[in-house]
Amino acid sequence: MFRDKESFSGPRQIAAGAMLTALALALSYTERFIPLQLLIPLPGVKLGLANLITLFALYFWGAGQALGILVLRCFLGAVFGGGITGLLFSLTGGLLALGVMTLARRIRWLSIYGVSILGAAAHNIGQIAAAVLLMHSVYVAAYLPWLLLVSLLTGSLMAFCAAGCFRGLLSAGFRPTT
Repeated sequence: MFRDKESFSGPRQIAAGAMLTALALALSYTERFIPLQLLIPLPGVKLGLANLITLFALYFWGAGQALGILVLRCFLGAVFGGGITGLLFSLTGGLLALGVMTLARRIRWLSIYGVSILGAAAHNIGQIAAAVLLMHSVYVAAYLPWLLLVSLLTGSLMAFCAAGCFRGLLSAGFRPTT
């Protein structure tokens, strides 16, 4: 497929970005049907399946492409059912997570697991910050320690899935451009 920067530009890059944005949207929508609350009885807890696409874009294409896909996914998610409040929560969490993952990825000894867990934690911190602003109450932050514990699980699970996908892509000859 796209094995180097030169063969992955222009229309191909736009088409691949659109496909990944659609996949991230589909994963985000699909996780609504996973009854995670049966295992983790905390309201609003999600696996973060769309983060698989963010991790792929970050590792294989760089922060710029990951940002474009993330922002487009958040806006389209709001249009298709999240509303303005959903947009605020997803953008705040997503942008903070991507920023933290971009910085964490530069730490050579940190694996995809560390990057993903830090991203999951940052996402939860961003969403709690949005909730504090929307609700005009700092008491919402009392929920954060529980979410950070869940971040260890969800971040690890998404990293496990991403690592498997990355191994498959690398063995098929797909190389990161960053």
